[in-house]
Amino acid sequence: MGKSKGKAKQMKGKMKESTGRATDNMSTQSEGRGEQMTGKAEELRAKAADHTRKSGR
Repeated sequence: MGKSKGKAKQMKGKMKESTGRATDNMSTQSEGRGEQMTGKAEELRAKAADHTRKSGR
């Protein structure tokens, strides 16, 4: 996964969390938070891979 896919997953999670908050649905809210964290992890993993590739290791 790339940085852009991680960002997209974060945005999707943010929308899901907001929907859960608006409808008072804790399950949807939690799913959204989880997707945001997964997206952030994917983004950081992609950044680390880029950094490693650029440093020649």
